[in-house]
Amino acid sequence: MRNLVLAACLSLLAAAPALAQQTDDWPIVVPAAGSATAEAFTRMDTAVRAGEFQKVTSVLVARHGRVIHESYFDDAGAEGRRNTRSATKTVTAMLVGAAIARGSISSVQAPVLPFIADHGPFDNPDPRKARITIEDLLTMSSLLECDDDNQFSRGNEERMYLIEDWVKFAFDLPIRGFAAWVPRPEDAPYGRSFSYCTTGVTTLGAVVQSATHEALPDFAREVLFTPLGITGEEWQFSPTGLAQGGGGLGLRSRDLLKLGEMLLDGGRWHGRQVLPEAFVTAMTTPHASAGEGRGDYGYLTWLPSYTVKGVSYPAWAMAGTGGNKVVIIPALQAVVVVTTENYNVRNPHGIADRLISEHALAALVP
Repeated sequence: MRNLVLAACLSLLAAAPALAQQTDDWPIVVPAAGSATAEAFTRMDTAVRAGEFQKVTSVLVARHGRVIHESYFDDAGAEGRRNTRSATKTVTAMLVGAAIARGSISSVQAPVLPFIADHGPFDNPDPRKARITIEDLLTMSSLLECDDDNQFSRGNEERMYLIEDWVKFAFDLPIRGFAAWVPRPEDAPYGRSFSYCTTGVTTLGAVVQSATHEALPDFAREVLFTPLGITGEEWQFSPTGLAQGGGGLGLRSRDLLKLGEMLLDGGRWHGRQVLPEAFVTAMTTPHASAGEGRGDYGYLTWLPSYTVKGVSYPAWAMAGTGGNKVVIIPALQAVVVVTTENYNVRNPHGIADRLISEHALAALVP
């Protein structure tokens, strides 16, 4: 009799995927077996396992506030803390928003220099350094000569790692010049000249730490990670002990999905306002152009579009080296996480984007 009851219960569960398990306080709704969505996800997982997208370690998809797909392709599995690389930068923007909400920082227009004065005196003194604001660093558009895409730049992040004090390194940099072929801020979209600069975001972490009088990991745990149920986060640190806000934060893939879902819901998680909705809107509003082929840029948040079955969908994205991505598509009420180890692969972001558009998002679009 017991076996008959058990069989009946299993049959009911199989026939009603909407009643599937709930873990981590987050509903999981598995698409019905045989549905177009389920078959599309199966094809995606098969392609990943076949190596079509090189070394992908996980793919997760949430829609309408529920996890609908979760697959892992490495030995670490669901509990693995994966190096988010520069996706960490978006987390630092969130922490700036939380510090503003608490009144520790007056606004994004606050100048940076007073928060980091104890790292000085700085080389290459220039009155324009005193006018660099938090928003300048949030939008990768300060006047510091810093460009991670240019190996000759004095501010290239690889040079920073050779120095003990990373914040001093940032404000020791000279003011950048603009060659005739480089648009000056006044001639660039949104009045800002974009230049990808990890050093600036590292400095933002120090700003938050100085403003809140808390170590960056402690503040992050208090205002962001604990409300979202994120534990076991793994920071990287500078030689002087500053947590690296510019990259390398270790999180579970599901933690990344939570961060994306919180942004999608206007800064809320399970009905609790974690970040101010106005700041989330500012994060996901264009403030600079990242250049040809890279789209617009918000507050340490990329603003790409994904073409799915001939339709273009604007998105918000956290992105890191190797094609690690958290992509939020408001029109589809969806969040996609792709983690990879494609660090020495040609065009890793293109590989991840193809996986997202041709498989993960295509599964959601009729």
